[in-house]
Amino acid sequence: MNVLILALDAAIPAEVHGAEVLVVAPAVNSRLRHWLSDEDGARRRAAARAAAFVERLGRGGIHAEGRVGDPDPLLAIADALPTFPADEIVIAADAERADDLLARAHDRFALPVSHAGESFPRAA
Repeated sequence: MNVLILALDAAIPAEVHGAEVLVVAPAVNSRLRHWLSDEDGARRRAAARAAAFVERLGRGGIHAEGRVGDPDPLLAIADALPTFPADEIVIAADAERADDLLARAHDRFALPVSHAGESFPRAA
């Protein structure tokens, strides 16, 4: 089983034992910095977030790889899927931020999408 974890905020524990895991951390930036093409800080923060998540999973005995993704979370997922055929997507974000993203990711990718116990089943 392949699990793609979209790491937007602090690491949220996910049951991924026995799975191949890819952690994608979007390089989220402010509108002004994006407009000014100043993305270095956002990419550094995203790389640190991905590395921390991979390290945390590793301490639990789970092998994972991490990468920085597009600032748009849905594009970050879309960019990762051609090279990592995920069976499931886990959104690691606070509940307020994840609410809309869960439904949009499920609709766009037709994969099971979950967040902290809340999930959308695979489309028929």
